[in-house]
Amino acid sequence: MESVEVSAKSVDEAIDDALEELGLKRQQVEIEILTAGKPGLFGIGGEQARVRVTALEEGTARPMAEPDLEDTGRPMAEPDVEATDRPLAQPAMEGEEPPEIEIKDVASPEVELASDHLSQLLAFMEIDGEVSVRAPETPGDGLGRASAVLDVEGEDLGLLIGRRGATLAALQYMINLMVSRDMDSRVLISLDIEHYRRRREDSLIDLAQRMADRVRKTGRSLTLEPMPAGERRIVHLVLAEDSAVTTGSVGEGDGRKVVIYPQRGRPGER
Repeated sequence: MESVEVSAKSVDEAIDDALEELGLKRQQVEIEILTAGKPGLFGIGGEQARVRVTALEEGTARPMAEPDLEDTGRPMAEPDVEATDRPLAQPAMEGEEPPEIEIKDVASPEVELASDHLSQLLAFMEIDGEVSVRAPETPGDGLGRASAVLDVEGEDLGLLIGRRGATLAALQYMINLMVSRDMDSRVLISLDIEHYRRRREDSLIDLAQRMADRVRKTGRSLTLEPMPAGERRIVHLVLAEDSAVTTGSVGEGDGRKVVIYPQRGRPGER
């Protein structure tokens, strides 16, 4: 049986990455959690989760995409802005498949609790920011996965975003972890600060379209910079309807990258 082992910051992300690599759905695989991992405080001192995902039927998984060795050139790095958008609930116990994420209404107790926790954290850090709640609108918001988006508005909030969105990701993780523990509910609440994620999403859409245009013109595959799962998902969705190109991912954990191929130019195709 075809099998892959993947490491990531959470069990859910590792499973998503493995499914993406195999080209299969959860019901088509057996999932073994090798290490549940553990969160660190603001991204410090954590341990990555590791899973083994095995196809239930021989030959059902697609070949893993490989980078095009003939084209080592990459696009110029985008602005120093990255963030994550991933399931951040309690890790499952060893050997147990994590349950699906629940999508709640924006007026649910879980969303209200998340907003309260965030307001309390801001007050504790003596940061003057106003928290508002809205429904997800785009893939960057977590549309189809997240129950709500908590927007934070204020002045000089760059400290909450951090370099390459690291602090924003840590805050989102903490909020979801607290809600999961308090409510015993697996929901995903997205966090955005001064429309940072929306700007990043717009940048990714522009990047995907420009790089796809380059692939169409040259007929050669192109590998993008490493991105977290939520950002790779945006690129995949942007190019899903483009008949001239197709996308895949290579690498593990924080080093996973999107590869854009000519439609008939994937490894092993003729």
